[in-house]
Amino acid sequence: MNGHIQNLCLMLALCSLTACQSGEPSQGIELSSNVNPQELMVTIAKTMQRCWFKNAIPAFRKYRMASEINSFVGRPRLLLVPKSNPAGLPSLVVQAEKQKRFTHLQAFGPLLSSNVGKAISTDLKNWTSGKTACASKIS
Repeated sequence: MNGHIQNLCLMLALCSLTACQSGEPSQGIELSSNVNPQELMVTIAKTMQRCWFKNAIPAFRKYRMASEINSFVGRPRLLLVPKSNPAGLPSLVVQAEKQKRFTHLQAFGPLLSSNVGKAISTDLKNWTSGKTACASKIS
């Protein structure tokens, strides 16, 4: 029960942060896949780790990935959080959920409005469709 309250508080805080940002609002991404949510998120996590973190992309040096693949609510997700504050608000949330016959993938957070937002969107679209290449425009 306590974990559910913490998750609820985190989501409310994230929504508040997104709503109160100055500048451009964060643009979300919504995609569909035929792959089940956990399998899709495992694939995305491995590819994200390889493309963004193991390649030492400068834009991601100050972040770490926190995975919540084994979600009890049926919505596995990946969070990019500041390395300096791993318990802080995520800068990017990628989550998947089964909806009827398809898996619905959503991504949102301030990183999507940053200079790497378009490349993140491109990568997530490619990875959701089964491709494993990394975007070449992230620096």
